[in-house]
Amino acid sequence: MTPSLTYDSLNQLDVWHEMPTITLDEMRAVKLMNRIDTKYVLSEEEVLRLLHKALEAGYRVQIIDGVRACRYLTLYYDTPEREMFTVHHNRKLTRQKLRTRTYLESGTTFFEIKNKSNRGRTKKRRTEIKAEELMCFAQSSEARELLANNSRYTTDELQPALITSFSRITLVNPTLSERSTIDLELSYEDARTGNKASIEHMAIVEIKQDGNTASMLKLMLRDMHIAPLKVSKYCLGTTLTVEGIKHNRFKAKIQRINKRLNKQNYDRI
Repeated sequence: MTPSLTYDSLNQLDVWHEMPTITLDEMRAVKLMNRIDTKYVLSEEEVLRLLHKALEAGYRVQIIDGVRACRYLTLYYDTPEREMFTVHHNRKLTRQKLRTRTYLESGTTFFEIKNKSNRGRTKKRRTEIKAEELMCFAQSSEARELLANNSRYTTDELQPALITSFSRITLVNPTLSERSTIDLELSYEDARTGNKASIEHMAIVEIKQDGNTASMLKLMLRDMHIAPLKVSKYCLGTTLTVEGIKHNRFKAKIQRINKRLNKQNYDRI
């Protein structure tokens, strides 16, 4: 079996010696907090092919302190009954996710609210919090205010639900109108029971645009015969780690992903 791409090996990829870079400060022009997202599931081998195609097309890679593949730690919050998971599972078009996220390379932590509209647009609001508030955002007055102004949920009805960690490559097209992320080394942990899971050799690519405009990366993926696949890291991780939860819809999607990656099932840690 092909060895997994690890955080260390990602930052040693030969493609980085040729691909131009973009700094975190320069990335401020490509925030795309109100956007259309298109997701794909790839194998790690396909990621390497995609990166070389992106290099030829003039894409730039985000760099933080000399690092191209950066580590993320995310904690999703939900109600005791995991209402936000259920809303997504039941195909409600208007939905919300609440999370805290630490960007390990830059050392910053945010409380974030992601809203999905019935028109398919994703709108994200966030505020910076202290690193020690990752596991309890309610300690931050700014986070409490953001929640009160943008969500029907209250701090009293929210609990830590799922911890996810992954390494992320961020690409920007030459015109700075599109940002794409490639997430690898994904692992999940139920924050309430400690159950852990992962899917080996899987990557999630997400193309973020202001609208349904032309995308060179989408054309590359089409040429590679890779079709879009709607997938939520929160729902995927919850399905894999939470025993007994209703997950018929997502179980079928996991089977499709495993088939795509030539795997029989996911690996429990």
